[in-house]
Amino acid sequence: MSATEGASVPFLRGILTRSLQKAGLQFEDAYEIASTVRDRLGKRGEVQGNELRAIVVQILEKRGHTECIESYLRSRNETPSITVHTSDGSEAPFSKSQLADSLEITALPREELHDIAAGIENELLDQGRQSVTSAELTAMVMEALQALPHKHAAPDYERWVRFSHSGKPMVILIGGTTGSGKSSVSAEIAHRLDIVRTQSTDMLREIMRLLVPERLIPTLHTSSFDAYRKLPMGGETATADEMINGYLTQSSQVGVGIEGVLSRTANESVSLIIEGVHLHPRLMAYIAQKADFVVVPVVLAVLKEKRLKKRLLGRGHMIQSRRSERYLKNFDHIWDLQSFLLDEAEDYDVPIVPNGDEEATIRAILQTVSNVLRTEFDHAA
Repeated sequence: MSATEGASVPFLRGILTRSLQKAGLQFEDAYEIASTVRDRLGKRGEVQGNELRAIVVQILEKRGHTECIESYLRSRNETPSITVHTSDGSEAPFSKSQLADSLEITALPREELHDIAAGIENELLDQGRQSVTSAELTAMVMEALQALPHKHAAPDYERWVRFSHSGKPMVILIGGTTGSGKSSVSAEIAHRLDIVRTQSTDMLREIMRLLVPERLIPTLHTSSFDAYRKLPMGGETATADEMINGYLTQSSQVGVGIEGVLSRTANESVSLIIEGVHLHPRLMAYIAQKADFVVVPVVLAVLKEKRLKKRLLGRGHMIQSRRSERYLKNFDHIWDLQSFLLDEAEDYDVPIVPNGDEEATIRAILQTVSNVLRTEFDHAA
């Protein structure tokens, strides 16, 4: 894709997507444009470099992304490379997109983060710099953040840098009832904070089911909201309290697997996100109290019944239609379970994040991470 003028290059949608992201587009827009280019090229395996650039620029203009054109063309014209020297003696090429990703902890709009990264890149290029130390880069970022009207941004970033250098792992715990969006939100948080490990409590439960027969622990072999059916006095119906009793029984059983995951995290000092319905706030508070690492607890919530039903229906269609019927049949239990989690979150001072708009949800969780780091590092100072 960085071929000289007039040379033929193979078209790869993934490479074009990354190039457009580096130019400032969000992934969804970059991927859509790359797909459009692929469709326009049809079955052609190769394309002239200048023709490809012309097509991309035309589409960018048509879709109103004119602010990204200059950056895209500059990247295609072999922008001089800049080497970043880190404090441990290693080297890495400067990446505008990676720098923007490292600013996610500020919870600022992504457009602002890309603008900051682009501004720093332009400043380095204007100075003719071929190398920069990580400390110099951090100072440039701090100066850029301090110039913004968002007074929290610079301190939040500074604490994130201190945490990154501390060697401590971070464990983000994301709880919430079925359909609250835990999995998709966790994946996006992991991407933005460059956390390579995620763990679902549902997956832990599945593994434990394979290891432990149903006759030994029957409550493990059912859904969290109807585990009450497997209790000694359980039946086909249950009050809210009886349903919660079944849920807590299953959660304590899955807690054995959670404990093992946390033990490995402590031993290996690798940050992790754990998500799942079994992470109720009392358990989160217990983990935070006992852990030697940074713990960020969050409960996701969908606060309108109609919206949660819609999410459950959509979730069932994505997996299998019978699931949506089961979710809706048990909706009262699912709603009661969310009410329990929210009440417990209030009791144990665990942040509740409404999941309406996903981007707003992501920013709220990132701000929660910053709040925990503020408590952790400001007290330590």
